[in-house]
Amino acid sequence: MEAVIVLFAVLAVVLILIAAAGFRVVRPFEKGLIEFLGRYQRTVDSGLRWVLPFVKRLTKVDMREQVVDVPPQEVITKDNVVVTVDAVIYYEATDPVKLQYNVGNFILAATKLAQTNLRNVVGDLDLDAALTSREVINAKLRQILDDATDKWGVRVVRVELQRIEPPADVTDAMHRQMKAERDRRAQVTEAEGAKAAAVLRAEGVQQSQILEATGQAEAIKRVADAEQYQLLTVAEGEGQAIERVFGAIHNGDPTPDLIAIRYLEALEQVANGQATKIFLPLDTSGVLGSVAAIGEMFREGNTSSRPPDSQGQ
Repeated sequence: MEAVIVLFAVLAVVLILIAAAGFRVVRPFEKGLIEFLGRYQRTVDSGLRWVLPFVKRLTKVDMREQVVDVPPQEVITKDNVVVTVDAVIYYEATDPVKLQYNVGNFILAATKLAQTNLRNVVGDLDLDAALTSREVINAKLRQILDDATDKWGVRVVRVELQRIEPPADVTDAMHRQMKAERDRRAQVTEAEGAKAAAVLRAEGVQQSQILEATGQAEAIKRVADAEQYQLLTVAEGEGQAIERVFGAIHNGDPTPDLIAIRYLEALEQVANGQATKIFLPLDTSGVLGSVAAIGEMFREGNTSSRPPDSQGQ
């Protein structure tokens, strides 16, 4: 009886251990594939799962983004230059069933596929294009790998070229070429700077001459305007003075004798060479008559004072 109890106890412990071995934990970034007697049954999410030992099996598939480092390899460019290229592939699983059952070793398959397509993509470009078109190469290679790995339940997120390294002699030649190009650009820039400076100096001289000529013309114009204003002012003043003199003369009602005397004074000033202007009235008949009368008086006075000649005696 005791042996039966011990046997049942041992059997119970074994069953408990077997049942405990069936508990599996699926982490949040994983998917669980349950197989029943070697045949895929279903996919489970994260959490505590129990599968029947020896009958069912749970395989975990990591759904996080993974990295595949493509080893460096030599690639011949379109212009027959051998370059060393290596790349990095970033991928993530989209279908755990396909990733588990459609490819045996995804890392090896992706590496070989990337190496083959690197030769094709870089081989279609010459050296200069390969060195300056990394984004184009990355995009083409990502598209090719994404299409090829779609049946494996994987999406290629991006592909990055780590380096494209040409041979040492080609690198030296490129350095010399870049130095010559930089020297040429420096000379061109210096020549363009000298040209621009000369143009600016010429424009400055031109502008200064234009401003100087404009200033001189403005000064001449202002001087002429001032002289014109002065002449007009003087003429207006003389015209007003003449009008006042004539008004005073007409208002004073001068006699012909007075006007004749003024004429004589004016003539005397003309004779002295100091007079500049003589104003004559419009009606000069009376004045001339008075002048003639005064002249006759002077002649008579001279005759009476003269001594008698020999005939009179």
